[in-house]
Amino acid sequence: MEVYLDNSATTKCFPEVAELMKKIMLEEYGNSSSLHKKGLEAESYLRYAKDIIARNLKINEKELVFTSGGTEANNLALVGCAFANARTGRHLITTKIEHPAVEQTMKYLEQEGFRVTYLPVSKNGVISLTDLKKAINHDTILVSIMHTNNEIGSLQPIAEAGLLIKELNPQIIFHVDAVQGFGKCQIFPNRMNIDLLTVSGHKIHGPKGVGFLYAEEKVKIHPISFGGNQQRGLRSGTLNVPGIAGMAKAIEINYQNMAKNIEKLNELKSYFAAGLKGLPETTINSPLDEKGASHIINASFAGIKSEVLLHALEAKNIFVSAGSACSAGKANHQSATLKAIGLNKGEIESAIRFSFSYYTEMEELSYTLQTMYDIIPMLRKYVKR
Repeated sequence: MEVYLDNSATTKCFPEVAELMKKIMLEEYGNSSSLHKKGLEAESYLRYAKDIIARNLKINEKELVFTSGGTEANNLALVGCAFANARTGRHLITTKIEHPAVEQTMKYLEQEGFRVTYLPVSKNGVISLTDLKKAINHDTILVSIMHTNNEIGSLQPIAEAGLLIKELNPQIIFHVDAVQGFGKCQIFPNRMNIDLLTVSGHKIHGPKGVGFLYAEEKVKIHPISFGGNQQRGLRSGTLNVPGIAGMAKAIEINYQNMAKNIEKLNELKSYFAAGLKGLPETTINSPLDEKGASHIINASFAGIKSEVLLHALEAKNIFVSAGSACSAGKANHQSATLKAIGLNKGEIESAIRFSFSYYTEMEELSYTLQTMYDIIPMLRKYVKR
């Protein structure tokens, strides 16, 4: 049995997505900017994609900017808005548990003369609205808060934060990195006072290398790449039509089955969490209540380095993660998220992330738990020698 539990890193494509992309690449491969028939064929897939995304998010098609993924979308949102609105103010707000695509972009903006406030989080990884309110001042131009944390699955109070921000100052731009949450819960930017929303295709059973930024039409953004003036000049470059269409197909499938799929993920999470609680010297780091996402469980296994357990599970055909895939492999890297929720060095170094998808089955989790019950005592004996 092969068990893939690293779905927060990437997901398996829906077969319908792969089939559509193959058709476009082999048969309807024109450049969507071309005026001839092949170009019009490609353009029709862009219209299809915009229609699906706009209908499901209840937004205007003109507010979509297609990108190469979540990282580019985050950079365009943050850098583009910071520079475009610098005359209004130079204060930005984010959290201590953001994905590197936001965290590192904020560090860059600090080097460019912007001031950044990093909001702390509770032991469940959730910000305080009181802290957010205190942080906002007359110089604040942008707030960026992730929807779902990619390491522990904590859910932020996005709708409440959006309302608070707009009540204090309607001109402040609210950006939400929804890469981990999109497709696993309902997100409506207008209802939640979100001005900018980042999404990536490969987290929702779509292709890698494609994503989009929702940008409310009144938000001022400076482009960060230049060229052919595509997409209203906000993101130049030949559009990845197969990827965009594939992502749209994945979104269509996700939204058609969302209620049923969320119920399944909640059942998987409850079952797996119960099994983990039976393992000695094991601590679950993810919120298991409504403050936690349905597809992520992070746990620490005392006395066992995460890489050791990861490879021991890999030997049994079980694939998990020792942290964010975007930070894995870096020397001496310690998770900023796990630090922010108060874990000590040992807990951080023994943390494993298990992330589920709609393809995950209960039998796979049962096999994983049984394997862990077998190998963890042996690993601890080995470590203690």
